[in-house]
Amino acid sequence: MSEDLHDSAFLQGLQGCPICTHVGSAEATQCDHCGSNLHANWQHSIQTTWAWLATSVVLYIPANLLPITYNRFLGQQTENTIMGGVVTLWEHGSEPIAVVIFIASVAVPLAKMLVLAYLCFSVQFQSTFALSEKTRLYRITEFVGRWSMIDVFVVAVLVALIQLGNIMTIRPGAAALAFAGMVATTMLAAIAFDPRLLWVPLARSRVSE
Repeated sequence: MSEDLHDSAFLQGLQGCPICTHVGSAEATQCDHCGSNLHANWQHSIQTTWAWLATSVVLYIPANLLPITYNRFLGQQTENTIMGGVVTLWEHGSEPIAVVIFIASVAVPLAKMLVLAYLCFSVQFQSTFALSEKTRLYRITEFVGRWSMIDVFVVAVLVALIQLGNIMTIRPGAAALAFAGMVATTMLAAIAFDPRLLWVPLARSRVSE
């Protein structure tokens, strides 16, 4: 057996437990030694990631087009989308808050979907370009995704605090639900993606040499 083959546990059908480092079958979903959950169904990782990613793209559209809040003030009702709220904050001199909401609610979810799609294509086309950078990009994407719920958090706080009868009320719109679903599905897509698959083409090329 060549020395290069020992560099890839993947090609030997093995995987290591992230908790106790015990090495077991790559098909296992639970560690035989400590009982920790392992990365299940890595062979279906790309299909699962694409499924969650497609769902998040579908939800991203209504999340940005539909009203996220309905505001009633002195009997008059207005609707606000995410971008509408960003523009309103900017026009009223709250540029830092507008920038934060735009980045967290519009730019980050879109960037995360594009990055995950790029990584999936890289695996499917067996690209060996900049593997370390792709792995680092995946880790960053997985980390920042959890901070994309700022809009839903703000809406929840406003709905809880501003209920003044007929004077002023705020209630969530359909976009809030779509946005929460979009963030959840992008997080599930990131969890489903197995970054080990990025390195498979390199390992196979070493074995074939």
